[in-house]
Amino acid sequence: RESFKSSLGFILVSAGCAIGIGNIWKFPYVAGQNGGGVFVLFYLLFLAIMGVPILTMELAVGRASRQGAVGGFKALEKPGKPWHIHGWVSILGNYLLMMYYTTVAGWMLAYCVKFLTGSFANVVPSEKAEENLAAMKGIFGGMQSDPWEMILWMAIVVVLGFLVCSFGVQKGLERISKYMMLGLLALIVVLAINSLTLSGGLEGIKFYLIPDFERAKNVGFFNVITAAMNQAFFTLSIGIASMEIFGSYMSKKKTITGEAIRICTLDTFVALMAGLIIFPACFAFGIPADAGPDLIFLSLPSVFVNMAGGRIWGTLFFLFMSFASFTTVIAVFQNLMAACEENFGWGKKKTALINCLVMLVASLPCVFGFNLWKDFEWLPGRNILDLEDFIVSNVMLPIGALVYLMFCVTKYGWGFDHYLEECNTGSGIKLARGFRHYFRFILPVLILLIFFSGIWSTFFAK
Repeated sequence: RESFKSSLGFILVSAGCAIGIGNIWKFPYVAGQNGGGVFVLFYLLFLAIMGVPILTMELAVGRASRQGAVGGFKALEKPGKPWHIHGWVSILGNYLLMMYYTTVAGWMLAYCVKFLTGSFANVVPSEKAEENLAAMKGIFGGMQSDPWEMILWMAIVVVLGFLVCSFGVQKGLERISKYMMLGLLALIVVLAINSLTLSGGLEGIKFYLIPDFERAKNVGFFNVITAAMNQAFFTLSIGIASMEIFGSYMSKKKTITGEAIRICTLDTFVALMAGLIIFPACFAFGIPADAGPDLIFLSLPSVFVNMAGGRIWGTLFFLFMSFASFTTVIAVFQNLMAACEENFGWGKKKTALINCLVMLVASLPCVFGFNLWKDFEWLPGRNILDLEDFIVSNVMLPIGALVYLMFCVTKYGWGFDHYLEECNTGSGIKLARGFRHYFRFILPVLILLIFFSGIWSTFFAK
């Protein structure tokens, strides 16, 4: 079986899968909507007590079995048990995730090219934020309403993604991810320094990093806590074997707990740095910090238009966003390819070609949801992208994480002793046996709370 060339390659590829739109798009706007500093505090807490444990379980199943989603469960489950069914569900979840993720990744690439080529040069800077936002809505809305432009950017992401994966783990996935992740980290530091030097940006830093419990009280402590719990959980994409596949390529030289902590640390660093880019810039130019999902494609471009050297900074920011989203795309594509190779016996080139064609077609509903099928709403104001995201984020991820948890800690699955032994094999941080009771009785409750809060906020909350 293929393996990573180096431990650094494993960390960067695995973190690249976790680091994506959830960190750099969702994290800042959710933090802004939930009062800033207090949200960040709870986010870090829940990342430690929920994200890291479930991540170790996915990686442990992968490394112990040396298989992907389906084969991993088959290799470790007791005879006659149906745990491997979740492997097939996980593969379906990865396809569904990419059906809309490729569209959003295409937006990132499109904006990078638009800033680079001067497409925003015709936007006249204005001291009135409303006028700048209106101009950006016209540009973003124009792109979304053109199905051919949307298909073009989506197709570039899909074709390039499978092209990289067709070269294999070391020559394709690891090599490209290492360059893109190192470029991403360099860009994020440069962009953060620029934002920190903006006049008026200090207030944005205070909002973002200094906990203000009175502000959190106005939002609602329960809302802030559940939002932080959800974000900490979803940022790692755990539950649908997106991370398990990388465990199957790991060496046994280092403990899984130590590697999981390193992945989470890098993932968290990028998320926090994204906030240091965005919030000072918003406060410096009078953009509301709670602008929501529009923050990246409407609010920030209007900031760049008014900023000295804005064309350069806009290009660099969306290049950074493109790197972050593309590392996730190729990581998940590798999972899909491994599943086909292991379960159907296909060769790498055939697997890449078939999956590329399937993904090009499967991504069209999300594209058409903004133009040809824009009248389709499964809930008021919710389009096809929202439906696909709801199924993955609010249903498949938490339920899948619960399956991994039960598989690793109960006698009906792999069992806690086997999981602990695999987790602690190698040098590095060891997982204490005393966590067993926490994993069995408290962590399932937290995961179910995420699941039911997601259902409530989607269907019942006003």
